[in-house]
Amino acid sequence: MPRKKDSGHHATEGRENKFIEQGVTDTLRVNYMPYAMSVILSRAIPAIDGFKPAHRKLLYTMYKMGLLTGARTKSTNVVGQTMKLNPHGDATIYETMVRLTRGHDALLLPYIDSKGNFGKHYSRDMAYAASRYTEVKLDTICNELFKNIDKDTVDFVDNYDGSMKEPVLFPTSFPNILVSPNQGIAVSMSSNICSFNLKEICKATVAYIKNPNCDLKKYLLAPDFSTGAELIYDPKEIEQIYETGTGGFRMRAKYRYDKKNSLIEIYEIPYSTTIEAIIERIIKNVKENKLKEINDVRNETDLSGLKITIDIKRNADPDKLMAKLYKLTPLSDRFSCNFNILVDGAPVTLGIKGILEQWLKFRTDCVKRQTAFDLDKKYDKHHLLAGLKTIMLDIDKAIKIIRDTEAETDVIPNLMSGFEIDEVQAEYIAEIKLRNLNKEYLLNRVSEMEQLEAEMAHLSEVLKDPELVKDIIIDELNAVAKKYGAPRRTEIISQEEMPNISTDDFIEDYGIKLFLTKDNYFKKITLVSLRSSGEQKLKEDDEIIQELETTNKADILLFSSKQNVYKMKAYDLPETKASNMGDYLNNLLDCEPDEYIVYMAATYDYSGYMLFAFENGKVAKVEMSGYSTKVNRKRLINAYSNKSPLVGACFIAQDTDIVLIRDADKALLFNTELILPKATKNTLGVQVFTLKKRNSKLTRMMLLSDFVSDEAEKRYRTHQIPSGGHFISDADKAANNLPSQIKLF
Repeated sequence: MPRKKDSGHHATEGRENKFIEQGVTDTLRVNYMPYAMSVILSRAIPAIDGFKPAHRKLLYTMYKMGLLTGARTKSTNVVGQTMKLNPHGDATIYETMVRLTRGHDALLLPYIDSKGNFGKHYSRDMAYAASRYTEVKLDTICNELFKNIDKDTVDFVDNYDGSMKEPVLFPTSFPNILVSPNQGIAVSMSSNICSFNLKEICKATVAYIKNPNCDLKKYLLAPDFSTGAELIYDPKEIEQIYETGTGGFRMRAKYRYDKKNSLIEIYEIPYSTTIEAIIERIIKNVKENKLKEINDVRNETDLSGLKITIDIKRNADPDKLMAKLYKLTPLSDRFSCNFNILVDGAPVTLGIKGILEQWLKFRTDCVKRQTAFDLDKKYDKHHLLAGLKTIMLDIDKAIKIIRDTEAETDVIPNLMSGFEIDEVQAEYIAEIKLRNLNKEYLLNRVSEMEQLEAEMAHLSEVLKDPELVKDIIIDELNAVAKKYGAPRRTEIISQEEMPNISTDDFIEDYGIKLFLTKDNYFKKITLVSLRSSGEQKLKEDDEIIQELETTNKADILLFSSKQNVYKMKAYDLPETKASNMGDYLNNLLDCEPDEYIVYMAATYDYSGYMLFAFENGKVAKVEMSGYSTKVNRKRLINAYSNKSPLVGACFIAQDTDIVLIRDADKALLFNTELILPKATKNTLGVQVFTLKKRNSKLTRMMLLSDFVSDEAEKRYRTHQIPSGGHFISDADKAANNLPSQIKLF
């Protein structure tokens, strides 16, 4: 069918497109803040009881399932029941459960007694079994988590659909927040709490309750982890963590050496790393030739526990090798602390004392609420027994009232009016069985009143006296420490006992020879390779202008035509062979396009001097220490003076004899002790060679040992500077290849 002619009216005509302007901050507040607060308060940050909501929902579900006693049940059963409180899915709930189990080894004090494969905290790739194959129940420590939870010790709220109640917090009888390691990343904030030994925490808490100004370090030695290992104790770091809740400390693995089989066995590693991360880093360093002592590394972890085995060469020193491994791999790792917890629904970063203060407030409230609950129950019972005592004055009258009452509904009112008791008391009396209306039963019940009155008086005193509440908390802490306490797993090592190891200790030292060419090519060749090599391969028309023999641990200084000096570690320079042309220094050093290297020197301790000879006849003697820097700077400017063109440079360990040549016709021999050393690198130098002729200039500087002459000492020696030098004999010109002007550079 043909289309209808457009009438000019649109379907949206008459509607208004409304746009509401809203500021960015308003948009963030309305749209983003609810999400951020949900993540912070309901997911990532633990509360003062030491649990995140996901942990609390899981454990409370198991408590309601009766898993605090009895046999284990399938994990999938617990996961299904937990979904009544936590609707985030079975996989997430089971993953939460895995971390809390004894089999996973993530906690010093596991909350769940487990059977089956739950993976390991120290292994990234060891997968846990599916929930249908594993079994769980609550561990005995959970008695302290749920202690008197049914006595109104904590608040309860509705679950997500209002079908049941769940606790806001657990009334833990010890500071679980510091015993259970916890990590969480929220929006714009995070939390990372290390674990402490239960015995030490209980002792420290008791000491704090008795004296808030006590030194906690006397009782709480250092963090303690389920993976053991060694903690390198630095008093300043530990004090900062205890005071502020932030900071960090280093841990390192434990090992043993099997001399017979040349094996190193790692059996405990830092809490913050994994077996796979360690092995991967070792393999990487072996491939980069940083760990030549290692033949093989493998994971031999089994049911008996963690074990990383390293095969080493027979001549390798295991202790030195481990020092390298601690430096180069996660076998030594840093744990960063951030004690960020929820207090009264708000995130707060607290030190140890701050956390203990908040926990004590929380636990005090729990004890008071429990005491008030017990007092109410005892009051109610006492009230019932008071009514029973009243009828004992005339039991026959009570029986007559009940017997003479025609309607059952009138029994309670008649007893109330007959004995002047209230409805609750009358109901209790009416429910007494006929067989219990004997003198013995009634006297026994009434005698309980005295005991109840004493207990009620004590409970009332507890509510009034804060010191009695503290005594109860202290008794509970001592009982927990005695029943559940265990020795430390993480060994403490003083930082002062640690060997002072530098990077140079990890570098293999061997002889090398360096070659510098006219076209700015550079070679580093080992002496072993050099012995079996042939002729040096060079670029066409290129030639070697300097050779330098040193070792792989030396510092190499490369002086350029732009008055710069480039500093390199010999071990950082690439090795090559005589059959290769070498490395182009402009690429290796990131030089300027028209910059080239004119001289290279090697040093270990920056002792000795650098000599610089200039065309104007001056010579500068610069202390080598002037090129030493505290930081690892790769380039220093103003390495020598630029007032006159450089003729030659030379490193000398101590004062020596030098020969200066002018225009290839005059020579001057002098000892460098005549020149005072300067600390300033770009010093102009001292006039050594007097240049009287116009256009005359210094053309060469060389060591006396390199100058071939039978009469150098008599003919060219001067004991005073400046000096005009002496004409070079024809024999010396020929011997030193000086037919014309020759420049070193």
